[in-house]
Amino acid sequence: MFFASPHQPRLCELNSHSALTCNATRATVRNPAHCHDCDGRLRSEIIRDEVIRTVASHDGISRVKEVDHLQTARAPRAHAVAHSESLPAFQQVVSSSFVPLRVSTERDQPFHARLTSAGGDCVDFTEVNAAPHLVERTPETIEGGGSGYYKVSLLLEGTSVLVQDGRELVMQSGDLSVYDTSRPYSLLFTEQFRNLIMMFPKDQLELPVPFTDQLTAVSLSADHSLSPIVSAFISQFPAQLEHLTAALRAKLCHTSLGLIGTLFSQVLDVEAQARDPRQVLLQQIFTFIDDHLGNPELSPGIIAQAHYISTRHLHALFADLDTTVSTSVRTRRLESAKRDLADPLHVTRTVAAVAARWGFVDAAHFSRVFKRHFGVSPSEFRHH
Repeated sequence: MFFASPHQPRLCELNSHSALTCNATRATVRNPAHCHDCDGRLRSEIIRDEVIRTVASHDGISRVKEVDHLQTARAPRAHAVAHSESLPAFQQVVSSSFVPLRVSTERDQPFHARLTSAGGDCVDFTEVNAAPHLVERTPETIEGGGSGYYKVSLLLEGTSVLVQDGRELVMQSGDLSVYDTSRPYSLLFTEQFRNLIMMFPKDQLELPVPFTDQLTAVSLSADHSLSPIVSAFISQFPAQLEHLTAALRAKLCHTSLGLIGTLFSQVLDVEAQARDPRQVLLQQIFTFIDDHLGNPELSPGIIAQAHYISTRHLHALFADLDTTVSTSVRTRRLESAKRDLADPLHVTRTVAAVAARWGFVDAAHFSRVFKRHFGVSPSEFRHH
């Protein structure tokens, strides 16, 4: 495997004909980009204080964006393939494609791997086809960053063992699971395997973190009717991303997140009787909030009254989640407005109309809070 010189790092860019070419960049890097003989077979990121990613825009013009690897909004990733026959090289590739990880295998064991990546909006898909190995997210690698993501794994071939939060899950071909990059986990593959990983920021799910914490290293496939639908969707989706416009890519990425969130809710509902009644109440509250986001009068008082609890109790529930009622409502409204702005079906709807649809009565106020939350104005986001 060829590595670009650290004195003259290279960045593989996607040109308008979807071929990969290698251009020099002057970025100061800690780790050089991995450029497989500059022939386009390997596109990876340059790691430094930010992650530099290649971005295919809707007009076919290639651009390079810099985004912090802990940001919520990740840059879309074009379809790319990486090959490796070196374990250290593979560790660098997976750490840049996902989050910092430690990879090991038995001594003197031949190793080979192939990674195929695609992404859009805030979701990344990576298929890993590799020889047996152990992947670990350790406290040391967590300190290296990337703690703000969930990874949903669909095992396409082989077997694996996932360990996180004191739970151990043996996965067979066709099984779905989820793990959280903010806490240690390990994945053991004892044979040649093929695994599809969907990675996205944790705040993209409309479920409180305490709920999803119950799902790590738990089978999302057994006895859940929605699981085959989710598996079929996400297994076919990545291959189609490069053929879609930016607007459709964003819409379908959010659809995939909606499917994952719905599956998580189904799994949690199956276990509802075994959960803390407080968490059941919280889930009911969040459902109520989502159903009434368009009501500008939605307030803690209305929410509390609808659930026969005091406003003080309501605020205490949200304090346990390290947030507030108003912050949660505002964030969910902003995410809903963002989806509308990215949706080609709403292209004729003005920014003010989108804002009003989700409970923002003042368009100027909406623009300010949108820019503060996402880093760009609603108009800039719509036309990016």
